[in-house]
Amino acid sequence: MNYDFETCIDKRNSGSIKWRDMLKKQPDVPEGVVPLSVADMEFKTAPEITDGLKEYLDTQALGYTGATDAYYDAVAGWMKERHGWDIKHEWIVTTPGIVLALGLAVRAFTQPGEGVIIMTPVYYPFYMVVQRQGRKLAENALKNRKGRYEIDFDDLEKKAKNPGNKLLLLCSPHNPVGRVWTREELARISEICTRHGVLVVADEIHHDLIMPGYSHTVFAQVGNPENTIVCTAPSKTFNLAGMQASNIIIPGGELRKRFRNAKLESGIMELGALSYRACELAYTRCAGWLGELLAILDKNRRLTEDFAARELKRARVTRLEGTYLQWIDLRAYGLSEQELEQKMLGAHLFFDEGYIFGKTGAGFERVNIACPPRVLEGALLRMKDALEK
Repeated sequence: MNYDFETCIDKRNSGSIKWRDMLKKQPDVPEGVVPLSVADMEFKTAPEITDGLKEYLDTQALGYTGATDAYYDAVAGWMKERHGWDIKHEWIVTTPGIVLALGLAVRAFTQPGEGVIIMTPVYYPFYMVVQRQGRKLAENALKNRKGRYEIDFDDLEKKAKNPGNKLLLLCSPHNPVGRVWTREELARISEICTRHGVLVVADEIHHDLIMPGYSHTVFAQVGNPENTIVCTAPSKTFNLAGMQASNIIIPGGELRKRFRNAKLESGIMELGALSYRACELAYTRCAGWLGELLAILDKNRRLTEDFAARELKRARVTRLEGTYLQWIDLRAYGLSEQELEQKMLGAHLFFDEGYIFGKTGAGFERVNIACPPRVLEGALLRMKDALEK
């Protein structure tokens, strides 16, 4: 292995959101405890990125900066090489984050009082960008088939047929349940939404984080590109959330115009100079780092599954197909949401509680496994002790 995936940086005074939240809940948390909640990694940044940013700082000024041809080439090249999708430079609209882009899309393509379809349980900002803008949630609950989640297409058809529902926020791969939707599933979503005039905004931020045996399909490759917005970013893949760089890919000219207008109306212009450079470095120099990362994530996936099978007899670990977020069903322990959360905190375990992803997530824990294996193993041992008490 050429890269360091063993060092775990102590982020107590760094401003890290999940470390801040952990210390707010337990200021005296023991040394060595790591929060496994918010979806960023407990790994060092790829050296190609840190070295490249140092070089940039040594040679450039940090004035107002826009995307260059080299930047667009890097994004388009990554999508072509990793996902087999040819995109044009003009399709790319940069935003400082995908959650912001989802909010802009809701604002641009729906009116107050209209409905937005989401597949629950789902990443909690999906609720926020809909409800806080006065739109209605149309929940298309996923079916949990003995630990594997499937789309309820009959219900999706019903929701899409409702003329009040104008947009679908699709999470692909799905957070928190870890599904990588098949080409056939995505094609069926597209057919239903196109037939009923429902715009699909696909959040594909985890598209590079796919476990062995599975493959990600870009929604626009099987769907109607004129009815699709694809949201991408290097942030999850390369642990660059702090760079606030996202690439929203919109093939349809009219959709792109309306989205750009919503962006400008919100006062959003360009990204920061280091954001552009970090994304370009990631996409042009860090494929090797990603390859080793995926091997570590798969190791941690198997570690979690094996530990649960041996030591957590009443837990059901959902098979992780994509993302680095392990979804664990602890409902068989018979604990309320509050009791489960308190048991985890009592064992110095800082996960994302399942209920924050919607009512069907109650009794689950979302565990971020993007950490050194020894850190994950320690957390699993503490989970066992907590649940046995």
